[in-house]
Order: sequence, then structure tokens, then C-alpha cells
Amino acid sequence: MMMVKSYIQIPRQVSEEFWDLERIEHIRMLANTGKPYRLYTRRPNSYRILDRIYFRAPLDSKQLSDNPVGITSTSLSGIPMSVPIYLGDMSYGALSGNPNIAIARAADSMGILAGTGEGGLHPEVARYRRIFIQWASARFGVDISVLMRGMGVVIKIGQGAKPGIGGHLPASKVTEYISMTRRIPPGMDAISPAPHHDIYSIEDLGQRIEALKEATGKPVYVKVAATNYVPYIVSGIARMGADGVIIDGHGAGTGATPIMIRDNLGIPIELAVASADNILRRNGLRDRFVIIAGGRVSSAYDAAKLIALGADAVSLGTAVLIAMGCIMIHKCHIGNCPAALTNKIDGRRIIDIDFAYQRLVNFIRGFTIELANILDALGLEKIDQLRGRRDLLYSLRLSKSVLEILGIEGRVEDLEHRVGEIWSRRRISYLGELIARGEPVIIGMGSTGPPDVEKPYRIVDWLRIDGAQVTRPPIDPYREDIETSFYLAGGRIYLSAPMIFDVTGGKSDVIDAIEWASLAMGVGLFTYNAKKQYWDISISRDDSGIAMWDDNPREGAYLRIPSSLEIIKRIPEDRDLLGYIVDEDLGDDDLEVVVSELDTELKRSGVRGYIDILARSSRIRDPGDIVKIILLGADSVIIPSSILDIAVEQGNRDVLRRKAFNLVAGMKKEIALISGAAGVYSMQSSMTGNRELLRAVNLSDRIASVIRVRQAGSL
Repeated sequence: MMMVKSYIQIPRQVSEEFWDLERIEHIRMLANTGKPYRLYTRRPNSYRILDRIYFRAPLDSKQLSDNPVGITSTSLSGIPMSVPIYLGDMSYGALSGNPNIAIARAADSMGILAGTGEGGLHPEVARYRRIFIQWASARFGVDISVLMRGMGVVIKIGQGAKPGIGGHLPASKVTEYISMTRRIPPGMDAISPAPHHDIYSIEDLGQRIEALKEATGKPVYVKVAATNYVPYIVSGIARMGADGVIIDGHGAGTGATPIMIRDNLGIPIELAVASADNILRRNGLRDRFVIIAGGRVSSAYDAAKLIALGADAVSLGTAVLIAMGCIMIHKCHIGNCPAALTNKIDGRRIIDIDFAYQRLVNFIRGFTIELANILDALGLEKIDQLRGRRDLLYSLRLSKSVLEILGIEGRVEDLEHRVGEIWSRRRISYLGELIARGEPVIIGMGSTGPPDVEKPYRIVDWLRIDGAQVTRPPIDPYREDIETSFYLAGGRIYLSAPMIFDVTGGKSDVIDAIEWASLAMGVGLFTYNAKKQYWDISISRDDSGIAMWDDNPREGAYLRIPSSLEIIKRIPEDRDLLGYIVDEDLGDDDLEVVVSELDTELKRSGVRGYIDILARSSRIRDPGDIVKIILLGADSVIIPSSILDIAVEQGNRDVLRRKAFNLVAGMKKEIALISGAAGVYSMQSSMTGNRELLRAVNLSDRIASVIRVRQAGSL
């Protein structure tokens, strides 16, 4: 057995990270000393909205005091708190036991609260008082005796790292101990249902809130992901009698989540909090109702800004793990954590409880002193005076509509939308995993996707998809069938998923593999000349496929047009055409803009129901891109066969057909995952042109207006 009782050296970060070396070192300084270190770091190049918000009062780290006078103590639902910190819901199973004990012990000694997470209660954690017991969709190992252990109950509806899907503990981490605690068989994936199967409406949720209050006599909170309708969801939760809400923003950490869900669904916590606080005040529901904000809260400065935007407290999760030794390698789901925090419980490597506890206590103490220093700099006596004080904030380089959602003043700027690279190291690595197994790629920790972390390359990188919760149930892709098939050309063409592979150029072995896999999986081919064995899935330029395309209008064919707003103003609205292929490689305008505008114009003309829109680009990268372009108005997306070549990179080119099959199968499953999480049973009938399922994250107001997508947090 190896006992971990010191920090491990942080490996060199080869890709962009939110939890970069600077943030990790700050947390470690607090955890090592228990003293304040720095009030804030200006990050002028960050695309994260919260990083572009500042306090008007100057904050000088050189004038830090070890004994500030600002009072950080408050109360949540009658529970006294030394500082408004909730140690986020991390389960026994996601964590390896000793970290759970250290967290509960630290919450008790520091006078704050800790959430137990999903799936039963570690017997040692049950000894501590300042815990909130989570009541999640699977109810693994949770009964009335467990619910009575803590100071409150949290009904988990959603979480920021995976909106619209249930919890996921990989089979390798379901050891004998976890099996006993969760009361499930060992060695099997523990996948919680996407919805609570007794909560399908806000009224159902109200009944559960009342029942849990009656059964326990304790405050009941509801945990939700920050999604499109979060202000209305929070308003409904308040009306149903809950004592508070935990809003988990995009970028929040987790032990395991599909990468396509993590990076494409949910909205930032700062927009969700400001919007929720606003609607609660507008409806007279804010008094005595608690908002806890979570998701990438990395410092006291982040916490202070979120409280000024309307939160009562902040939830710390990833920061807590870093304080105990996390080095951010994104392998929590595998169970081989070098810091012994998220490793599987097999006795080979454990973290020393006293080490983890002491570092966490020091971190909370240093965090608290930094928060008190901020209060002093703002001229406030106590933390309660900071709540909702948007007048103390200003912003640089945010769009006008985002400033209005936040309710703060600032310098308006519509940002350039294409600043990143098309193929980051992480995207290539993701494709490599996809072709290896043909299953949705699972990863640990919070999102590293654009625009907050990786720089955005195209418009879809600024867009988020809704995660269904409360207002409508998500569809569980692990337990229910989700219809991803599309019919094109008036029903002549059947696709099992809205994907058509472009085989007009590229390496011959790649094209052969993609053609074979496309036939096997029932998706389409875009080609010049259809091969005989693939004719029934081919859209060809000659007349050898099931449908034809051309660069000139031809009856019964698809017309290829450049991605150009000027050209679509002049295109014929001819019902004899099968549809249009909007080709980004031929035009000067963004595919997203032209597809959306063409969809809108055809609807206005009353011919959209007869004419398909196919979107073609060599710069389509993954199922997230595909689904977002469908939501903007496309019927299917033509993607480059070179995506397989990128996935293989310099690796082994053996069994290329199998790898192509895994690529197509995996992408189809991930499309189904996204659809189900958005609450959609049938893609073609519910997603094509359904922009209401999209929200923009500080995208240029001009572009957002053109594609008719509202900013995240809009009421």
C-alpha cells in the first residue's frame, strides 16, 4: 500500500486548462499556509465572462492583511456559517473514501457545509454533522436513516458537467466497498437514470420537496445544472417551497462524463446566477431563499463577484480537490488517480486523511481571509452586504446584451469569433479514443472547451445546447431509444444519423474505410461518382447514386451553393430542386450564418417543407458541431472523410475499416446522447431549426441576432 501524504509535482500542461498552473499554485499556497496570498489576477486574454468582470474599488494584493475586519459569517436556512462556502457534492465512489472523510471533517471544524454526493454514505462520513445528504435519481443506498444523518437534503436534478443525463460511476470503480454502500452489484457501471422517474414536472418536484421536509424536518435544496431555462426553473423551485437551490454551472467538475455532453451543454454560472436572482426578485421570491453558485469557483475573488451578482454562497468542488493534491490530469473516471483522490478503492494507494484534512482546512482559512480582505477593500462590514451589489462591479469587453443580463455597467465590445485553431491537441486525442472503442468518450473533471478555455474557432464554439430538467424530462439514452434517423429527398434517402461523409478527395485507404463503414452504419456519402455497391447511400454528381447534386440548378437534384449571404438572396426557390448544399469551403461567410439565414428565408417563402438544406464543410470536427448546425436549420451535415485520417494521425493504419466503423458508430451514439440530454426523442421532427435549444455565450450580438440565438441567461 502507498500512502500519499504530500503534494505531487504538477505535470507540464501541454493543452489549455482552466485550472492552470497559476490557479493551482494559488490554491496550494493557501493550503500550505492558511494565510492570504493574492486577491485577484487580471486575465485580459481570458474569454470566461467572470474573468472580464471586476470590482470598481481597487484591490491591492500588496496590502493584504492576515487580520482583516470584514465579517464573513452568515447563515443559510438557519444554519450558521463561518463563511458562505459549500463543499460541493462529491460522492463516495467518485472519491476514494479518505477524501470524503477529510471533506466532512473539515466542514465540521470550519463551520461550513459539505454535500455527500450521490450514492449512499461512507460510514465515517456519517459521524459528521455538517453534511447535506443528496437524494438523486437512482437513490443508490439512500433511505430514511441516511437522510436523517445530515443537516439538510439536496434533491439532485442536474449537474453542470453533464446536464440532462444521470450520474455515471464506471464499472472499474464499483468495488466491493462501493457495492455495499450503494447496494448495487460490483463491477458494473452505475448509471443513474437521466430523470427522476417520479419527477416529470415542477408539481412533481414540489411534492417531493414537501415529502422530504415532512419526513426529515430538515431544509431541502434542489441542485440543477445551469441551462437555458434556469431562471424559470429556479423560480418554480422557490414557488414549490424549497429552501434553496444549488446552481451548477458549465465547467463544473465531475468524476466521469461524456466529453460531448460536458463541452456542449449548459451555460456559465455567472449568467445563471444573475438571471435567477433577477427573476426571483421580480416575483417577490428572493427573501429566505438561498442561491448557492458552483462551477469553476477558483478563488475568493470569484466568490465575491458571484455573491455581488446575486448568490448567497458558493460551492467549491475542484478547488477542494486541488487543495488536497489533485494535479489535473483528467483521469478521474479510470480509477488510477496519482493523488489517491479519485482512484478506485483497492488498497493500493490511499491518501493520508490528516494530510488531506489539514490542507483543506488551511485552504478554507486562507480563502476566508482573502474574502474578508475584499470586503475591507469594498468598504463593507459583512458578507451579507455584498449580496446582489451589482453596482460595485464593472466589465471590460462583453457584449451589450450580456451586460444587460448581468445587470452591470461596462465597456461594450463584440468580440471576433474566430480566434482559435481548428484542431487542438484535445480534439485529436478525443477522436483517437473514439476510433478505438466506438463508444462515447468519457472523461473526468470540468470542461476545457471553447470559448472559456480553448479559444473558439467557429461560431458553434460560442453556442451551448440546452439540458432538459424540470420543465421537461431528459430522454435517457442508456435506457430508451432515441431516433437519430433523417429522411431526405422527400423520403427517398434514409440516414440512420444526420451525417454524410465527403469522399470527393483524400487518401484511398481512408475513403475505402469510410465508404464501408457508412454502408454498415446507414449514413450517407457525398461523391462525384457513386460506386455500385454504395449507390443507395450516395449523393453523386453523376446519376449513379440514389440522388444527384450539381453546381447548376437541375430538376430533381441538389444545388450546391457557396456559403455566401449574397448568393442566397438570389437563389431560386424551386420546388423541383431536392434542396441546397451550402458549401463553406466555397464561400466567404460562416456556414452557421448562411444555413440559418437560408432556413429562415425558405420558411418565410413557405417552401421549407419541400427543400432540404445540407451543410458541407471540411471544418466539421465532432457530433457537437453537427447537432448545433442541425439546430440552426440544416437537415444533415456533410463532414470530411479526412476526420478518420486525423483520428489515426501517425498511428497504426491496420484494421482501418474497423476504426472507421468505430468512428461512425461512436459519433452516432454521441449524437443520440446530446439529443436525449436536450429532451428530444426524435431529431428530425424536433431539432432541425430549433434555435430555442441553443444559447450564445458572449457571442457578438450582431452574429447572435443574424442566427437568431439568444444570449445565455436571457429571460
